[in-house]
Amino acid sequence: MIPKNELQATELYEMSLNTLQSHLTWDINGNRCNTRMALTALIKAALDNSSLNAVCADLTEMADANTLREQLNAILEVGDLAQQEMEINAALAAGLPTEVPQAGMEVALDFHDEPFYGKSEVARCYTCRGSARKGTTRFMRMATASVIWRGIRLTLALVYVLPEYSTLQVLQRLLQCLSQLGIRPGVLYLDKGFCNGDVIRYLQTQQQPAVLACPIRGKNGGTRALCQGRKSYRMRYTFTDGTQVDMAVVATLPHGKDGQRHRKWLLFVVIQLDWTPKVVMRCYRRRFGIECDYRQMRQMRVVSSSRNPAMKFFLLGLSFVLLNLWARLRWQLFQRVGRGPRTVMTGAFRLHRFIGMLRRAIERIYGAMMSVPTTAPPQIVNY
Repeated sequence: MIPKNELQATELYEMSLNTLQSHLTWDINGNRCNTRMALTALIKAALDNSSLNAVCADLTEMADANTLREQLNAILEVGDLAQQEMEINAALAAGLPTEVPQAGMEVALDFHDEPFYGKSEVARCYTCRGSARKGTTRFMRMATASVIWRGIRLTLALVYVLPEYSTLQVLQRLLQCLSQLGIRPGVLYLDKGFCNGDVIRYLQTQQQPAVLACPIRGKNGGTRALCQGRKSYRMRYTFTDGTQVDMAVVATLPHGKDGQRHRKWLLFVVIQLDWTPKVVMRCYRRRFGIECDYRQMRQMRVVSSSRNPAMKFFLLGLSFVLLNLWARLRWQLFQRVGRGPRTVMTGAFRLHRFIGMLRRAIERIYGAMMSVPTTAPPQIVNY
């Protein structure tokens, strides 16, 4: 079948700008820079996986990088993080496909840390401590909630985690964001960062079906004592704080670096579900798809050394907004024609094509740099 419709690169550019402008309360009206130009520069930097300096040097009609940075720092203030969070979440949920059901959705929750190297005491108040990684123990922490449905993954909630927030408060805020969209999770998949007594007791009280990855602790006792035998099993377990849970102990045999199979144990806390350990493992693997979203998001990240937490938060949210737009367009415009359930032609509109089309549209409007000054005539170079 020959398609009768086309998606133009300029249309893609307007869609991305409209998605952002309709939900952000930005008002930039400088002599050389406006809101549209600032957003375009950030989108181009995300697509190129580069910095504002590189983008401004690459586009002939773009304002200076220092001018843009000054305007952005004036708008993205740390004190307005709550307002910025609401705007980003609204942009993430923009154009949610109507086919997505309101109830029974599989939802994956995750934490994401951004290294922080600043020394300012004001900025450090917005960071969380963690184990030493990438040369620091301070991180700007975000939490995300993503829905998984029929091969499509959409990040619909992004929360900035302040150091005074407990894990339970973060969970409640994410669920509140989903509730405002009318989404009632069927099963929650949570990573190890959410596995503590307060969260487990809250989910048990709410009778919310969930699967939580449980860390293996202890040398001989603790949860490590459960990793015995040769087969997977379920059992009742009591944590040291008195929290009683149903534990699924899964035995796997992955290949090691030496090419041999070695037994590896995985522990899961199961709430309001009667699944066998193999079913728990198979269903929890759906959450691993969220790691693919993080990998794809890193392909559209603005490189920035800014120590402004609000700037870092917005740049992360921008990447997820662009990723959601790509996923939504694939679902709505690239359907596989035929009988049976609705599926997507994944090869027709891959992420690299989305990035390339959007980049070319911006370069056509703002002009790409086609020459650089040299200290000697290029004719002296032997071809």
